[in-house]
Amino acid sequence: METDKDHLHILLEYDATERFCDIISIIKQRTTRWLWIRYRNILTKQYWKKHIFWSDGYFACSVGEVSSATIEKYIAEQG
Repeated sequence: METDKDHLHILLEYDATERFCDIISIIKQRTTRWLWIRYRNILTKQYWKKHIFWSDGYFACSVGEVSSATIEKYIAEQG
């Protein structure tokens, strides 16, 4: 996982029989719940109307059978 000001990069290995959109939905639901439980006092100042943390969209791409070391090297070269 890698973070930026307004987004995350997450490398996942998952069963190809699962729908990727369902995996993203679960990640967003569980992390939102955890953040609201842990940081309620801080978040209520910014998100007073709805308990929403993530945007609706996401970007996903496949890396196939590439190792995480190869991906890290590629990211370092691009940065």
